[in-house]
Amino acid sequence: MKLGLLTACLPESHLSDIAHWAAGQGFQALEVAAWPSPDARNHIRADRFDTAESEQVRKIFAETGLALSSIAYYANNLHPSEGPQVNAHVRRCVEAAAELGGQSVGTFVGRDPGLSVRDNLRKAEDVFGPLVEHARRHGVEIVIENCPMKSWHPDGYPGNLAYSPELWEWLFGLGLKLNYDPSHLVPLGIDPVAAARPYMSHIAHVQAKDVEILPGQINRFSFYGPISGEKGWYRYRVPGRGQIAWTAIIDALQEGGYDGVVSVEHEDPVWSGSAEKVRTGLVIAHDTLRPLIPG
Repeated sequence: MKLGLLTACLPESHLSDIAHWAAGQGFQALEVAAWPSPDARNHIRADRFDTAESEQVRKIFAETGLALSSIAYYANNLHPSEGPQVNAHVRRCVEAAAELGGQSVGTFVGRDPGLSVRDNLRKAEDVFGPLVEHARRHGVEIVIENCPMKSWHPDGYPGNLAYSPELWEWLFGLGLKLNYDPSHLVPLGIDPVAAARPYMSHIAHVQAKDVEILPGQINRFSFYGPISGEKGWYRYRVPGRGQIAWTAIIDALQEGGYDGVVSVEHEDPVWSGSAEKVRTGLVIAHDTLRPLIPG
């Protein structure tokens, strides 16, 4: 296993600066953000991936010795109006990953909030069939993060249909792989270790994010969360500042044969607000996880 980080938490920094800093801190890999412009999370320009872009990115990874674990573009592939543009950009990310020797592209299934879950699943089969085939032809896997994305649904229901092991099995049937993030399972009442164990052969990437349950807040908002715009009953933290048992997570991955990258996804509000604070949060995550990862 290698320890990496997702670059999306440093949108104003150049990929070269992130890579050299990460290597200096002891990280071994990068999961590189590739949202299309004008989104600043575009450390790889998949929307204009030409020879010059390819050479520049290759040079950065060669200089730092880091591995490219995945290209990240987490968007709603089933959006009722924007879905085709999202699908097209996923294809471009696949092509960029293949050119750079990357193994995977990370995205969301998403959801059309105007359709039932069953109708969404049927729609997703039509959307992802061609995407998976495009990735297969390029020697790349599409990995789906298991985030519920409740903010994508007007009533706060899951906006990304990949949040439970039941749905993971459906994903695997389409030829998709899992980008396993244990932080999303805890607030759903799912044991992240028990949930992952049966599906180790389908985990192609891992994101490391922690979660903190805020005392007493669920008594006000319920499991479904607030409708008033107030903060909810949990918040994401960097590993080491929440309540996930990382020793158990890493041990289960090791026992299950996972030998890929564990990529820190920084969404911690305490260690946000400036690039300096974000980097401090990443160091906390590194110092928490690195002693647990063999090799």
